[in-house]
Amino acid sequence: MTGSGAGPAGDAPPTVPQRGVLPDGAHITADGRTIGPTLMDMRNITLRFGGVEAIKNISFDIREGEIRAIIGPNGAGKSSMLNVISGFYVPQEGEVWFRGAKRPPMKPFQVARLGIARTFQNIALFEGMSVLDNVMTGRLTQMNAGLLAQAVWWGKAQREEVENRERVERVIDFLEIQHIRKTPVGRLPYGLKKRVELARALAAEPKLLLLDEPMAGMNVEEKEDMSRFILDVNDEFGTTIALIEHDMGVVMDLSDRVVVMDYGRKIGDGTPDEVRGNQDVIDAYLGVAHD
Repeated sequence: MTGSGAGPAGDAPPTVPQRGVLPDGAHITADGRTIGPTLMDMRNITLRFGGVEAIKNISFDIREGEIRAIIGPNGAGKSSMLNVISGFYVPQEGEVWFRGAKRPPMKPFQVARLGIARTFQNIALFEGMSVLDNVMTGRLTQMNAGLLAQAVWWGKAQREEVENRERVERVIDFLEIQHIRKTPVGRLPYGLKKRVELARALAAEPKLLLLDEPMAGMNVEEKEDMSRFILDVNDEFGTTIALIEHDMGVVMDLSDRVVVMDYGRKIGDGTPDEVRGNQDVIDAYLGVAHD
């Protein structure tokens, strides 16, 4: 007996995935990007400095392929949260999960080896070194040759050097800084230094890229350039990005989801439109009048 709509010999009709939904639970954004399953999960994170709670029982996740913004007024705990993610701080309570596994307390270099790279609010480059040499330092987590092989530049060390330079040159081309590759960083204007710092982080081939106020101190043209590069990194490399940013126009234009902090608490979490309409967020940060 064959039911209505069934195939031959009573086979059930084939399952057709809903539009915009992938079999593994991922989804496709309106602009055609794929957002995958959870990459990082921050569960009930509490961070104290003496008697001060910088972060108070906050939970949120970051999904593969998305741009996730963390916003809030000064002193909200945003940079402290980024420092927890990158291993600079260890929370007193809560758990950090990465790629489906609970992450034990780690040093920053160990977190970097997992595939998490970051830039800093205050530029942290080697001013006397060239752009190329600064970007090359981003490859340190990818180097496995022993000290002796590196010292004599032989065998595995030689192959690694060639591979690392090729990767660095691709990043330099991607961020359009070929013309300054041999220039000492200390001679560069602020906006280009920010781009070099982004290049160094990208050279590590991160699965998760953390950007701490990438637009701070930039003029309008520099912000437009940096916004374009962030979108390109996410789109062309598939890199998951979490960023802290105070420019709300940038946040709302770039982000897939936004988590909002205030005095160490989470007061909002959702799409840019949802956050923009959240009265707690409006009262604490955005400053839009009540209806």
